[in-house]
Amino acid sequence: MTLITLVRHGQTDWNLARRIQGTTDIPLNDTGREDARSAAALLAADTHHAVYASPLSRAHETAQIIAAALDLPEPQLSHDMREREFGDGEGLLVAEYLERYADWHVAPVGAETLDTVRDRAMGALDVIARESRRRSAPAAESIIVVTHGGVIRSLLNHASSGTLPREGEPLLNGSAHRFEASPHGLRILEQISL
Repeated sequence: MTLITLVRHGQTDWNLARRIQGTTDIPLNDTGREDARSAAALLAADTHHAVYASPLSRAHETAQIIAAALDLPEPQLSHDMREREFGDGEGLLVAEYLERYADWHVAPVGAETLDTVRDRAMGALDVIARESRRRSAPAAESIIVVTHGGVIRSLLNHASSGTLPREGEPLLNGSAHRFEASPHGLRILEQISL
C-alpha cells in the first residue's frame, strides 16, 4: 500500500482571471507561492517520503516549495500528471468555454476527454506506487503528487464512483486529497483542508 496525497498547484494569474490553462504553461503568481507554503505547512503534520509533480511550471514550482519546506529531495516529474489538454478551449475564460461547449464533458477540437485524463493519471499513479513499494516494502510509504484541478477531479470522480467532487464544489489552489493506492485500485481517505 502507498499513501498518495494529491495537491493542486498554487494560484496563477489565469486562475485568478478564471481562464482555462490546460497545458499552457502559466507560472505561479505570488499568491500561488503562498498557497504552496500553506499546503506544505498542512502536510508537515505527517511524514512523507517523496514528491512528484506535473512538468508544467505551476505544479513543478509548487512541488519544489513543498519539498524544500518538508526537507525532501527535489520533486520527480511525471509527464502523465499534467493538466487536461483543452485544445481549442485553452485560453478561454470559463464563462466563454461553458457558453461555447455547454459542458466540461464535451471535448473541444484537440482536447482530451475526461476518461483519457483519468486513464493516464491512473497509469502514472500506478507507476509511482510501484516505485514506492519497491523502495519501502513491506512498510507503507507516503508520496506527495502536485498536479492540476482537472486531474484531481477525474481521480476523485473515479475513486468515489462518480459522487465526488460534488456539483459546483471548487478544488482550491493548494488543496490536498489523500488516497490509498494498492494493486487493487485507488481509495479516497480524506481531504486536507486549507
